[in-house]
Amino acid sequence: MELTVYLAGEIHSNWREGIRKQAKELKLPLHFTGPMEDHDRSDHIGEEILGPQPNKVAKDEAASSINNLRTQLLIGKADVVIAFFGKEYKQWNSAMDAATAITLQKPVIIIREESLHHALKELSNKAQVVAETPEQALKALAYVFE
Repeated sequence: MELTVYLAGEIHSNWREGIRKQAKELKLPLHFTGPMEDHDRSDHIGEEILGPQPNKVAKDEAASSINNLRTQLLIGKADVVIAFFGKEYKQWNSAMDAATAITLQKPVIIIREESLHHALKELSNKAQVVAETPEQALKALAYVFE
């Protein structure tokens, strides 16, 4: 059995690479997907596909429509979603992706530091697992294969 894991969360740090590396070291049969990690491509994909837009708002809207299509399809095909909430960046996309997964009845593992407990309490209450580190999240998935 192989699980498809959607890695939701900010794209400005390398937290995904750490999870991929550790999963490989643990020999977990996991296939990873997630949002577009190339920030410039994500921002410009609307104009790349739909053509030049008249202003910045329209450009953002065009990119959002394409990115939301990609996200909904990949979360829909995922077996589980890991949503990472860091402290450095605004985490609106992480929250949206986790809520989408919950709505689609996908199992969700939230990774967040204890200091973010209060801000994420309602979302955390809907998740199957709340971890403080990526290592804990992967250990929860490793348990599935025992």
